Amino acid sequence: MGLPITLSEIAPRISAGAFILNSGLGKRGADSETAAGLQGFASGTYPFLGKLQPQQFASGLAAAEIAVGAALLTPFVPTAVAGAALTAFSGGLLGLYLKTPGMRKEGSLAPTEQGLSVAKDVWLLGIGVGLLVRGTVDREPRRIRRAGKVLAKANKRAAKARERLRD
Repeated sequence: MGLPITLSEIAPRISAGAFILNSGLGKRGADSETAAGLQGFASGTYPFLGKLQPQQFASGLAAAEIAVGAALLTPFVPTAVAGAALTAFSGGLLGLYLKTPGMRKEGSLAPTEQGLSVAKDVWLLGIGVGLLVRGTVDREPRRIRRAGKVLAKANKRAAKARERLRD
């Protein structure tokens, strides 16, 4: 049995996974000022996050980024699972971009200078959706072809067995 990923999935998984893992590792030892800044930014869009202590939020964010990055980089994690994790994570990032005042130009999706650092994460959403589709919808034709090959092999063996029984 092979790995649950294909050659074409390796590059997007490595690029997104390494980026997110590095970000998470960098947040592990966040000082109190950095933690408060991260939490303040996120809780402006997601108010329930304001109930956490800043260090608790930063630790949780670091753990989430490390988990998503590791899932993308680990070849035995199915592509659909890694894609779903990345899609959910990047959807949250884009929520910050869409809902935080000053991130976008008035009446547009185009980023302001302040929004550019978050808007760029749209590529993570694109990779996540691509992996999710690849891991679910695109897997079926391969499974069907593989099942057809197994069936053809079994039919050949059965035909040979019938010939031996006739002889």
